[in-house]
Amino acid sequence: MSNVKIEDSWKEVLKHEFEQPYFQSIAAYLRKEKRNGKKIYPPGSLIFNAFNTTPFEEVKVVILGQDPYHNPGEAMGLSFSVPKGVRVPPSLRNIYKELQEDVGIEPPRHGDLSKWAEQGVFLLNAMLTVEHKSAGAHRKIGWQDFTNAVIRKLSDEREGVVFMLWGGFARKKKDLIDRDKHLVLEAAHPSPLAGGAYFGSRHFSKANAYLEKQGKSPIDWSL
Repeated sequence: MSNVKIEDSWKEVLKHEFEQPYFQSIAAYLRKEKRNGKKIYPPGSLIFNAFNTTPFEEVKVVILGQDPYHNPGEAMGLSFSVPKGVRVPPSLRNIYKELQEDVGIEPPRHGDLSKWAEQGVFLLNAMLTVEHKSAGAHRKIGWQDFTNAVIRKLSDEREGVVFMLWGGFARKKKDLIDRDKHLVLEAAHPSPLAGGAYFGSRHFSKANAYLEKQGKSPIDWSL
């Protein structure tokens, strides 16, 4: 990962993590897998896309995903997001349905959530890489040590951040967050496999109401 760049504020906040043996182990593992011909997503330049698009001090909302999409051309380093021109995945289609029901925004025809990230929505996956066609393949290589540290840093050093935790995996992360300082919103996962239990959570309007109460500008959820 020597060619991977990370935005300066995050580099400073996380400098201790980058020096840890577990992080060196992640880098070594990814280098070895690539030497062995494995396809890893997203490409190296996008592994830290969420960090590079949303600087530490600008984070208003965190939407936590699990791991990147594992099909070619889908993963772009932002949780739930795919590049324009790529078919909108089922979970994101359900997010769009909830968005329309909650705040009246028509579902866009693309799945690129960069506009959210540019406004302070930190689209973090718990695992930052995945192997081609192998969901969860990098679950145990150390990424969760890193992203758990990221969540703790946001909890400890920032105030008034909204954390959206969708599904059982994400909801387990709530113990990393100081709920006296931040708003934690929990819901079922937007995947169709959850049988529609995600619908009606109204997290988008709740997040904006909380941000406005603190004197912060709300998120424009339109894409």
